[in-house]
Amino acid sequence: MYEEDEVEIPIYLITGFLESGKTSFINFTVAQDYFQIDGPTLLITTEEGEVEYDEKELLKHNTVLEIVEGPEQFTLDYLKKLNRKYRPERIILEYNPLWSVKKLEEMELPRGWGIVQEIVTVDASCFQIYMQNMKSVFMEMAKNADMVMFNRCRPEDPLPSFRRSIKVVNQACDVLFENEEGEIDNIFEDQMPFDTDADVIEIDDADYGIWYVDMGDNPERYEGKTVHFRGMVLKSKDVGADFFVPGRMAMTCCADDTSFIGYVCKCASAKSLVMGSWVDVTATVKWGYMKVYDGEGPVLYAKEIKPAKKPESELVYFN
Repeated sequence: MYEEDEVEIPIYLITGFLESGKTSFINFTVAQDYFQIDGPTLLITTEEGEVEYDEKELLKHNTVLEIVEGPEQFTLDYLKKLNRKYRPERIILEYNPLWSVKKLEEMELPRGWGIVQEIVTVDASCFQIYMQNMKSVFMEMAKNADMVMFNRCRPEDPLPSFRRSIKVVNQACDVLFENEEGEIDNIFEDQMPFDTDADVIEIDDADYGIWYVDMGDNPERYEGKTVHFRGMVLKSKDVGADFFVPGRMAMTCCADDTSFIGYVCKCASAKSLVMGSWVDVTATVKWGYMKVYDGEGPVLYAKEIKPAKKPESELVYFN
C-alpha cells in the first residue's frame, strides 16, 4: 500500500464477502460532501450483489461505473484501457476477495495508480461462519486493511472476540461496529479477564492474546503499571543487545499460519537468555519509541526474569 501523496491516481479498495455491505457503503460515501472532488471518479466493481448501483445517481457525483465479469478480465491491459477512457482522478475498487487480495496487492497497475486505503466490510451475523469456513481468505483481507467495519451487529454477538480476531493479524487496523439500524456502536469498555488495577496485573496463559491487543489499543490502562506473564524468548538484532521480546505464537488463519506476538522488553540479562526458551516475566510498562515498532509503543522494563516451564498449549487463540 502506498502513501496517498506518492501516487497520482489513488485507489480506495473496498472488499468483503458477498452481501457484506460493500455496495451500500460505497453508495453512501460517494454521496457525501466531504468525498466530492473536481475530477472524475472511476468505480470498478467485480461482483454484483442484492444492492445495485444507480448509474444516473453516480453520475451526479461525477462517478462512472465499470463492471468486471471475471478475474480473467481484470488485467493490467484492461485497467490501462479504463485509464485512457475515463482519465480518472481516483479509483474506487469494489473487489471480490475470492480473487485474492494478496494477488491484487502484488499486481502491476497502470502508471501512477496505487492503493492508498483498504476497507473491509463484514456482516457480523455471518462472521463466525466466515471464520469456520473461509478464515484464510478473511485474514488475507484483514492483514493490510486500514479499517474493518462490522455491520448488522446484534446485542448477542461476541463483538470483543471479533475485534481481537482482527487485531492479532493487524493491530494498527481500526475496527468499527454498526448496529442493525446502521448506527456506530461503542462496545467498550470491554471487560478484561484480569484486574488492571492490581499492584501486579496477572496475565494467565489463556488471556495473553486479550492483554496483547488491549495494551496496544489502551496504553493508558497499563502505563506505569507492573505486569506478570509467561512468554517465549525472541531475540533480534533489530531491538538491541539489552532487549528481547517475550511473547507467544498466535494462530491467525490455520495451524500452519501463525505469527509471533509480543512487546519489546529491556532486560540487563537479555544477552544470556536462550532463544526459544520460556521465561516468567515481571515488568513495568512504559510507552516509548522503538525502531522495531516504526514509532511509539509499549516497552517493558524487566523487574524479574525467571526460567519457566513450557505451557501445555503454546498457541494463543483469539475466538
